[in-house]
Formats: sequence, structure tokens, C-alpha cells
Amino acid sequence: MKDYIVRAIAADGQIRAFAATTKNMVEEARTRHNMSPIATTALGRLMTGGAMMGTMMKGDNDLLTIQIQCGGPAKGLTVTADSHGHVKGFPMESQVELPLNAQGKLDVGRALGLGVMSVIKDMGLKEPYVGQIALQTGEIAEDLTYYFATSEQIPSAVGLGVLVDKDQSVKQAGGFIIQLMPFTPDEVVDRLEKKITEIDSVTQMLDRGLTPEQILEEILGDFGLEITDTTETRFHCDCSKERVSRALSTLSKKDLDSIIADGESIEVKCQFCNKAYEFTVDELKEMR
Repeated sequence: MKDYIVRAIAADGQIRAFAATTKNMVEEARTRHNMSPIATTALGRLMTGGAMMGTMMKGDNDLLTIQIQCGGPAKGLTVTADSHGHVKGFPMESQVELPLNAQGKLDVGRALGLGVMSVIKDMGLKEPYVGQIALQTGEIAEDLTYYFATSEQIPSAVGLGVLVDKDQSVKQAGGFIIQLMPFTPDEVVDRLEKKITEIDSVTQMLDRGLTPEQILEEILGDFGLEITDTTETRFHCDCSKERVSRALSTLSKKDLDSIIADGESIEVKCQFCNKAYEFTVDELKEMR
């Protein structure tokens, strides 16, 4: 089954909502980066959140980047998404091993530790929009909830989940973002807040076999839910030898000369997808 994101409205347009299933995307990231379960869960949550946030953007060429820089053993994560559901991402450390947390779950919060989350939106303007927050829990969903509230002034509820199987493959992945529009009546806000405290976790809902539509139905069924749009989402890296070549050509002449002097071809890997590109000595000489 393909990964996809649904967009919906509820309560006469006073609530907007997104839900996604991203198992294949997260599994592809896991295999490309050879990640341990904690790294898979952390990056998978951020990619799922990024995928939904990417589809919130309007322009065909708009790009969203979410970066986490942190002091925990994971060191950091980077995810980039566009408005068409294309997402890519990489962990700074692909192998992170920690004991389970007090709830018997993978300890993503401890893996990240103290840090900063930056959300960068490049919408073709002179300067990209940058919103930055201190990590609140490191569990990512709560951090994105806090980002929306402080940087975009949009009260939101974010749920993200990745379920790793016994063989370390991704069994389930997905999430939701529920947002309140300005001037939503207190009665609607109170009902929604109560409902969100009553629902199962994202991983429990996914493990029950719920689709994104059914997840939103479970949360917003009593609010007049209306699904408005569906977008396919997938892991997609747009790297190419030409792009890597352009990056190499920005090296100083001294650094390039030093590489050429070794007399060996070099291999450069794309951080996002781990694809390797080989450059011969002659190709390197042309960059000087």
C-alpha cells in the first residue's frame, strides 16, 4: 500500500487536520541509512511531521527543512519536504542504542537530549522564513506542537508514531496534525482537547490497522469531519552527479589540489540518500 496524506476540515472550517501513513518512506530511510530502532523512530517521526507540513505550503517550488541540533547521542536530524509529498532526511548518528524509557518504549527524548529545532521555509522570497524553538521533550510530536504555538501562533495537536518490528524493519509509521483556526469558540476547543486526551497513541491506532481517514474519524468524527484532499507521499532524493560536482567545485583550490595530488578517484556520498558518486582525477582537475 502506498504512503499518503489526507487533508480535512471539521467544525464548519474551524478545525483543519492532516493525517498520514508513512511506513514505506520510513522503511526506505531506515535501509538507506542502516539505522538502529531509536534512530529509525526519531527520523521517522520527523519525516512524517515534515511530510504533512510540506503539504501545507502552497507553491510548487516551496521547500521546508526541519533541523534538530542536539546534545544527546543522536546529535541531530535533518528532514526536507516539498509541497508534493516528496520527503528526504538523514540522522547525524545512524546507530543509537539506549535502554527503554520508564514506559518501556524507545527513548527518543533521551537520544536527542537538550537541543534546538529550526523550521526553515523557502518560499521563493528574498529570505527564507526561519522559526526556532528549544526542544521541549525531544519526542518530536510535542516539540512540533510547541513550534506551531510559539512560532506560528496556531494552537495544534501533533501525534507521530513509528512502530519497529522485531527484525528492526518498520511495521507502522504515521501521524496527525490537528489545528484550530482563529476565533474558534471555546466550546469547540474544550471538546477537542478532551477528545485528544481520550484517543489511543498513533502507534496503537496504526497497529489496529487504522487508515489516515479512520484516524481523523476517530478524533474528529463528532465535529463534522470532511476529507478535502489526498496526496501521495514518499522518500525522494533529487541528488545527481551534477549537483554533487557543483558542491565539490566550491572547495578551495588548495583543498582540490590536495585531493588531486593523491592521484586517486574519490567517492562522495549524498547525505540524504547515501547514493555514492565517483569522480576521477581528470574530473577533479576540471573543477579547478
